[in-house]
Amino acid sequence: MKNNLVELLDFKGDILKPCPGTRGYICCGYQILNIGANCPLDCSYCILQAYFKDNRLKVFSNLEERIGEVVRQIEAHPDRLYRIGTGEFTDSLALDPLTGWTSILLPIFSGRKNAVLELKTKTLSIEGIIKSPYRDRIIVSWSLNSPSISEREERGAPSIEARLEAARRCQKEGFTLGFHFDPLVIHKEWQTGYLKTIELLDKYIDPAGIIWLSLGSFRFMPALKQIIRRRHPKSCVLNGEFILAMDGKMRYFKPLRTELYDFMRKNLESWYGDLGLYLCMESDDVWKRAMGWSPGDSDGLAGYLDSRVRKFFK
Repeated sequence: MKNNLVELLDFKGDILKPCPGTRGYICCGYQILNIGANCPLDCSYCILQAYFKDNRLKVFSNLEERIGEVVRQIEAHPDRLYRIGTGEFTDSLALDPLTGWTSILLPIFSGRKNAVLELKTKTLSIEGIIKSPYRDRIIVSWSLNSPSISEREERGAPSIEARLEAARRCQKEGFTLGFHFDPLVIHKEWQTGYLKTIELLDKYIDPAGIIWLSLGSFRFMPALKQIIRRRHPKSCVLNGEFILAMDGKMRYFKPLRTELYDFMRKNLESWYGDLGLYLCMESDDVWKRAMGWSPGDSDGLAGYLDSRVRKFFK
């Protein structure tokens, strides 16, 4: 949602809140740290276009004052593992050259034994974290897609190859990596496109340093359909076969989602067998059909991802 205006304001809601899961779909138990809203990129499929009333970039200027609330909550529950991220309602790093938020967050989370901080991005804005001495308990993740979807639908975002070059640099600097194929979009020759991205992963990334890799198919609130048609008339993301699902969102028919995930799983596992693959907001049935197993429920998936944290961070 391209906009060059940045609004500075105090955030008055809950600074840390759980990812809004949906009944009937398995959620990962992620905790959202609110640092801002909206995004300087202009991806056609972005759900924020329908989620927020305006497209102004919002930076929450009282983060430094309120981060203590998060620290106190984490310290009050030493037996609980907090997987925290800043990339739900904005890109984690897109505005970091302007805000410098990572210079505040990294020293707070690094070394904290019952929490990890995940920074999700499509950008190349890694200079701030590279200069930081903090690596422990910090995960830097990139959103990936097929090259054709990236070129056509992710306006303002760097190419897939450029993102992976940045990821490789972070990996060489000692950061743990994550990747998110979300949304997976059915498009012309999608199998060839996603295979190309997996080939690029193999070219640039040591898979042993990937803590997890998520898969999520394109899904959207019905209100987003008209927004995409108006703002992105040449977009292909609405060309698939969708059905109104039990969570009120439009989703690909279950057999199509299963085919997408099964294809991605098989090809990713043929690259490396321990990527921490998981599905984002999917049903137990689709898990079993596409992945060959299921965590059963949200607590099961949270436990699986917590085990990945314990494996990577001692």
